[in-house]
Amino acid sequence: MEKTNILVTDSLAPQGLEVFERAPDFKVDVRLGLKPPELKKIVGPYHGWVIRSGTKVTAELIEAAGHLKVIGRAGVGVENVDVEAASKKGIVVMNTPGGNNVTTGEHTISLMLSLARHIPQAVASLKSGQWKRDKFMGVELCNKTLGVIGLGNVGRIVAERAVGLRMKVIGHDPFVTPENAARLGVEPVSLDEIFKRSDFITVHVPLTNETRGLINRKAIAKMKQGVRIINCARGGIVDENDLVEALKEGKVAGAALDVFVEEPPSPDHPLLKMEQVITTPHLGASTDEAQLNVAIAVAEQMVDFLTRGVIRYAVNVPSVSPELLNALRPYLTLGEKLGSLQVQMLATFPQEVHIEYSGEVTQYDVAPLTLAVLKGILTPMMESSVNYVNAPVVARERGIKVVESKSSKATDYASSITVRVKTKEKDLEVAGAIFGSNNLRIVKIDSFYLEAVPEGYILILHNRDVPGVVGAVGTFLGKHKINIAAMELGREKVGGMAISLFHVDDPVPKETLEALRELPNIVTAELVKL
Repeated sequence: MEKTNILVTDSLAPQGLEVFERAPDFKVDVRLGLKPPELKKIVGPYHGWVIRSGTKVTAELIEAAGHLKVIGRAGVGVENVDVEAASKKGIVVMNTPGGNNVTTGEHTISLMLSLARHIPQAVASLKSGQWKRDKFMGVELCNKTLGVIGLGNVGRIVAERAVGLRMKVIGHDPFVTPENAARLGVEPVSLDEIFKRSDFITVHVPLTNETRGLINRKAIAKMKQGVRIINCARGGIVDENDLVEALKEGKVAGAALDVFVEEPPSPDHPLLKMEQVITTPHLGASTDEAQLNVAIAVAEQMVDFLTRGVIRYAVNVPSVSPELLNALRPYLTLGEKLGSLQVQMLATFPQEVHIEYSGEVTQYDVAPLTLAVLKGILTPMMESSVNYVNAPVVARERGIKVVESKSSKATDYASSITVRVKTKEKDLEVAGAIFGSNNLRIVKIDSFYLEAVPEGYILILHNRDVPGVVGAVGTFLGKHKINIAAMELGREKVGGMAISLFHVDDPVPKETLEALRELPNIVTAELVKL
């Protein structure tokens, strides 16, 4: 059996390597300290690539990785991965979001305590032979106000610990309800209130266009005189130049930074030379427990994906647990088949795709199902491969508008998926349902209701509802040595338009299909493969 090759280019705890080594037919190569040109030469045969913050996975390296299926980041941030380039190639990018939350939260609290009591400076002074107690007069944390920007996993841990220190904790996070904030003992406030009221401010948000330079000259001007700022999140959230000026002016009494815009920072970086600034070399996740957790987690996630197709904690595709995957698997298949049916019948790219979920399936996260529909729509029309990862990227690049909705209205089925596609020429609606636990059916094509198994080659005919059409088609197919495996019929009304689906064992040649369209009362005839 062919080996599954794993490349590890940053240090990983031995227990993580052991997860790969225990997996059947996995081969692990640890190659540390390689430069980009060297990586480009060797990355081609690998199916999985494990990194931490030290390796930068660029679009050029991704292009050179001809067999790569998954990139695993042993940690949270993926700023060092070109996620868009990976998505375009159908490569899953995974991280380990929960492995170092406690560690990073505790490091933030450690820096805050050190900042309040000048601990690193006092240690350095004493070790240099000095005894200057008055120089290191500190402040208490008790009854001080801590402003927490971002109440995600790490921010919540910091808030909980700070409440235990009897601090007054205020927080800002537009994605956290006031009720949830109150349960943490945090008063939810606006960002301006954080700036105006806080004695200490700590940031716990990702680095995005919106958060870059969030703590800048304008924000600092709103803060209390003598405020102290902590950043254990991402370099760039605090504007380093503006912070230097505020420290020189005395507006900011001190700062504690675990992260920088450029890492490692230049030895002559002004923040490294300021006595009132505490700096650590990106140690937020650097504990034995955290490194063990993320190493094992990323290895297990990658093994699950490469052996069973289970996606967890992927940043470029909705994460699906094994339990949810088991529940959604028939719907994923149905969604993909409905999308494929749509585009094969229309034979053109859609401008808009509207997906409506009804019934029991609405209890689940339907985002993976929408990806399945897009994959089904795009695959028949694309030369390059389309999968659950790159389908939304491909759709967006082609200007396809995607609308997803859940319906609470009663239907004839326990669960159903309806896909409406709009093109320049026409619209088409198809719907499918699950019968029993795993029996997929097409239940509607435009205004026609039927029950068709979405599998194999299917001749889809629109015809006039008159006697003899089905017999004529059967005779025609028999004459051309095409065996009919099954058949479903539907019609609008007696004597109106009808639809006929003939399941056939083999593909119908193009010339035979053209001749079929010439039969009396046949309006359209299309062959699809599901």
